[in-house]
Amino acid sequence: MKLHELRDNPGATSKKKRVARGPGSGKGKTAGRGIKGQKSRSGVAINGYEGGQMPLYQRLPKRGFNKPNQKKFAVINLGIIQKFVEAGKLDAGSAITEDALVASGAVRRKLDGIRVLAKGDITAKISLEVTGASKSAVEAVEKAGGQVTITAAAAAE
Repeated sequence: MKLHELRDNPGATSKKKRVARGPGSGKGKTAGRGIKGQKSRSGVAINGYEGGQMPLYQRLPKRGFNKPNQKKFAVINLGIIQKFVEAGKLDAGSAITEDALVASGAVRRKLDGIRVLAKGDITAKISLEVTGASKSAVEAVEKAGGQVTITAAAAAE
């Protein structure tokens, strides 16, 4: 087989239908759109329209509420903190603040504060200063001989 003998399988490709190119094309005049009406015109967008029947998205009840001023916390797990301490990116000897967590790359950005969760194990004796922490995270840090200080920003909530 040579390059000039390469071909698609029969029926693999079909020519593009050229609409509105005269009666001989089979799709002349109205170009397969029927006669009159909104859908025969260009620029039609009727998604979700059900012919005047109440659309599904309006028939279903509304649920829930999004608080406009809710706080969004950056989340970090104890296992990650332990990994960063072992790698030497965080200093377990001094207090680990939110700024230190951001600077080390453990957390991307502070948002409204950093909240510590208890996933993973912590063995290093650390002193954490964060906006929030779960009860189990606080227990785990204290069990390892460290302490968690929750800053005043969260207490004002």
